[in-house]
Amino acid sequence: MPLALVGSWSTVHNIIESFPTIYYSNTGYEPNDSPESDLDVDYGAGLVTSIMAPAPQYRRSVSKERFPSLYSSLRTQVYNDPAARGPGSALRSIAWNPTGTLIATGSASRILRVWNPEKASVKNSTELKGHTGAIECVAWNPIVEAQLASCSTDGTVRLWDVRSNASIAEVKIGGEGLTLAWAPDGDVLMVGRRDDCLVPIHTGTMTASDPLQQPIQTNQTTFSHSGRELFLTTGDGRVKILDYPSMTSLHTLNAHTSACCAIELCPRGKNLAVGGSDALISLWDTTDWVCRHTLGEGIGPVRSVGFSFDGSFVAGGSDEGNGIGVVGRPLSSNNGGDQRVANKSSHEQAHVETGEYVHTIQTFHPAPCIAWHPHRYWMAYCGDPMGLKIVGAAGGSL
Repeated sequence: MPLALVGSWSTVHNIIESFPTIYYSNTGYEPNDSPESDLDVDYGAGLVTSIMAPAPQYRRSVSKERFPSLYSSLRTQVYNDPAARGPGSALRSIAWNPTGTLIATGSASRILRVWNPEKASVKNSTELKGHTGAIECVAWNPIVEAQLASCSTDGTVRLWDVRSNASIAEVKIGGEGLTLAWAPDGDVLMVGRRDDCLVPIHTGTMTASDPLQQPIQTNQTTFSHSGRELFLTTGDGRVKILDYPSMTSLHTLNAHTSACCAIELCPRGKNLAVGGSDALISLWDTTDWVCRHTLGEGIGPVRSVGFSFDGSFVAGGSDEGNGIGVVGRPLSSNNGGDQRVANKSSHEQAHVETGEYVHTIQTFHPAPCIAWHPHRYWMAYCGDPMGLKIVGAAGGSL
């Protein structure tokens, strides 16, 4: 199945206010490994409410011209969990912690596991036990490195401290949990239920507010970088932008011809990626809410989308393909488009600035869940019967 990488920057829309972003002024965003280097700090228009510690070690950004050869040198590591194999045990969700030192997986067989990407053996991982139903989503607190949230079809959300391997809180949400979205300050965890209700959980008290019933099928959600806006993908192909916490409508994007399934805001808040059941990824400029690129992602619904740490590349994953991935060049109104067929399921990576595809990660199985490493170009994905795979974790030059 294709993963698509894309890149484009413009000024951020006035409602999307970001945390401080460290970047080189001549390239837009290029974090450096050395905190002592001369760097520009962009505070955006918003108020800084929290800064995560410890400070991450970023890699330099790579140009789209150099990316294919460098990315081809990366080797893939397999993380095989014997307890999560067989029918009905597929991984449903994967997520990196904020510093990229841990990655969590949740499966349909109720197994929640935390891996050290440098140690592939299951004996070096940690299984967190407590859920009695399939684990549909895992998500790390954006400002607390070792705090993990999970939601399940058992009707609960659990908060875990992975340092002690313990569940530190359980909240009943009144229905089957499907999605999670953290507010950027870590104070609110938005839970999406199967019956299209949204349930805000206030993490300070670990209490849930009254469910917010949505009038239409609601899939994935994400907060803006200020936490004052909430993005919702809906079953009618639209993205709703709501004020939070009032939940009043600010804007609606007519994004796709069928259901919008996945959504992610780029690290600097200047582009929004939306994956649809029409097998396309649309890229939106948050300055004027114009769709800059439409990417032919594959032959099945796009179940997950993600930006690289520098926002230069975007990728998408799908749970369909059966060994054949159909991928396309940008299909925007300005550029037209063409299509090509891969012999195997593949992850297509495209450059955000131009909409060009720059690399293909070949896979033999569909990959519904993908997740970029938060500070380097590693790519984690699931869907292979062997388990979690991370491109780059086994070695390479990026």
